[in-house]
Amino acid sequence: MRRLTLIAMVCAMALLGAGIARGEVFGDAQLRVSFGGRFVPKILPRDRDVPVQVSLNGAIRTPEGVRPPQVRRISFAVNRYGRLSTDGLPVCRAGVIESTDSQLALERCRGALVGNGHFGASLESPSLKSFPVEGRVLAFNARAGGRPAILLHIHASNPVTATVVLIFKIRHLKRGRFGTMMTTNIPRIASDLGYVTDISLTFGRKYRVDGEQRSLVSARCAAPAGFPGAIFTFARGIFTFAGGKQVTTFLTRDCVVR
Repeated sequence: MRRLTLIAMVCAMALLGAGIARGEVFGDAQLRVSFGGRFVPKILPRDRDVPVQVSLNGAIRTPEGVRPPQVRRISFAVNRYGRLSTDGLPVCRAGVIESTDSQLALERCRGALVGNGHFGASLESPSLKSFPVEGRVLAFNARAGGRPAILLHIHASNPVTATVVLIFKIRHLKRGRFGTMMTTNIPRIASDLGYVTDISLTFGRKYRVDGEQRSLVSARCAAPAGFPGAIFTFARGIFTFAGGKQVTTFLTRDCVVR
């Protein structure tokens, strides 16, 4: 069992997405990063892990007419009272899905699929005003440098076609409230003529290994004995933008003991 590396990856991408109910907002008047999310069910056992489904999304916002800076690096730490099991799942290699559309990526790595969603972006050119781009996001189980990783396959299909594959490297933390940290460097999008604005992702796959039922994501409600529930810091993210500016975000959620 591994910690919630999957959720870490989703949170990392959440800064790029549209805000949702119960979303938190961080930053200042010139640059605001918001993200929100949920996991179901939220009524969980106190002393054992059970399958959960996780959905997260978020947003980058600037004053009207101000172009958001490019995101260069994302680092996320995730609460340790959740687990991700990838034992027995096939592994997808980045080179296999680069320069592919969503359908071909699925044909090549369907067995490693662990999540999916959608994204929006804005592209600019010297002669044209900005215009929106939409596409699909697929997440695949992977390895990087011999360690666990998650690949995000981001494919734009309307009105232009383009593909970006992000590799999120995973590191496990021995102490503190967070058990997993995940980090990725973000490539320049369309030579800095564009920026991602919206993304949403959902994870919660169940699968079998040698006839045994397993869940990709599982969690418990780690409330103290005698308490009916708990409020906890779900994730912490540090987002580094072009020019060196950083925005730190937190996502706080609650659970109920079953």
